[in-house]
Amino acid sequence: MTIVPNARPVTDYLAKVNTAWGDTAPDWVIALAEACSKDSQSAVARRVGYSAPTISAVLGNTYKGNMPKVEDAVRWQLIGETVSCPILGAIRKTECREWQDKPYAATSSHRVAMYRACRDGCPHSRISTETEETAS
Repeated sequence: MTIVPNARPVTDYLAKVNTAWGDTAPDWVIALAEACSKDSQSAVARRVGYSAPTISAVLGNTYKGNMPKVEDAVRWQLIGETVSCPILGAIRKTECREWQDKPYAATSSHRVAMYRACRDGCPHSRISTETEETAS
């Protein structure tokens, strides 16, 4: 941590990742550290939907929770990866998630087609997985 007079302490998140993960740090953890360095850990935590202590634990390689869920959130919210939508073609993962979250509305044939595609075996849909986890 570097102390700058009259400023908040600056944390070197990449150094934290290198210390905790060594050469095995996944690309998404590095992206998370870079985002924290550019903004703040709290702001990044809000963007990905987790608490700042959770983000700190992930960066420090001590998180005991569901790491794949954190990875998914980071990939969707920070990295901006794309997926191949059966209706739209290549779209950002955030747009894919937005379509999955929309309720059914017969306002257009396109919207109905998207609603059905997201719920009818799309490999990128998280709807069936979350429904199964909730039912268990």
